[in-house]
Amino acid sequence: MKLIKLTAVSAAILASTAAMAADPIVVVDDNDAVVYEAATPAYQYNQDAGIIRNTTGALVGTTKTLFNTAINPAAVSAEVGTLGYGANVAWGINDKVELQAGWAGGDPADLFGGDFDANDVEYDVDADFSNPYLGVQVRPAANWFTMGAGVIVPDNSLDVKANPEGGYYKIDGVKYDANDVGSLEGSIDHRNKLAPYATIGFRPNITNNFGVFGEIGAAYLGTTSAKVRSNNTNLNVQNDSGNLTGQSADDVALKAAQELEDEDYLEWLPIVKLGATYRF
Repeated sequence: MKLIKLTAVSAAILASTAAMAADPIVVVDDNDAVVYEAATPAYQYNQDAGIIRNTTGALVGTTKTLFNTAINPAAVSAEVGTLGYGANVAWGINDKVELQAGWAGGDPADLFGGDFDANDVEYDVDADFSNPYLGVQVRPAANWFTMGAGVIVPDNSLDVKANPEGGYYKIDGVKYDANDVGSLEGSIDHRNKLAPYATIGFRPNITNNFGVFGEIGAAYLGTTSAKVRSNNTNLNVQNDSGNLTGQSADDVALKAAQELEDEDYLEWLPIVKLGATYRF
């Protein structure tokens, strides 16, 4: 009878652990009743993979387990790159998969140069980025190599200012006198409200808690809409031969805006980021 009792108790404990039962297990043998508490889900640090391994499947467990997982992330990271400066929080699903939620913003033009060319016009850029994102990081071989994918909710402002060359703006194949046109300033906005992205990277550990990472990839922000204005408004402008073109400074500004839209500046936003991670 004692052997039967021990066998029944062992089977009950194993079954309760596998199922993550939240309630106690009661085993009754004749007049005896023994109460056993369900085992608590175990979390184990996987040093080789550099993420948290949830040995009992935290995201498909009880409400208590879900709550504990949500308030106990696997890691926090700081990053800098083409999306801006930012940080993210990660939750480990298993030894190969992490969920990430983060934000990056600021003025990345300070890091990578604040100008670009659209056809024959050079523009200075002043950027104000805000890029919240949600994604997943996968380690196919459960090591330092990673593949990422997700979606960005971009709210990026790009202010531009044209620089004349040799006293002229060359727009749509015509050189316009910069004194007549005046200053050309405007803004560029992306039309997509959601931007899917994909990356590959590396995430080696330095210690049990600290690691570094790097990622490269791209996000699709879609086509752009541009607005350019001149401070000389309706003034009739001359070309490089000194002849009146029959076009006003406003007409030149509209052509400049069209060239910016045709350029599709940052339709595909390159993602390059470096950062450091602290794992709990």
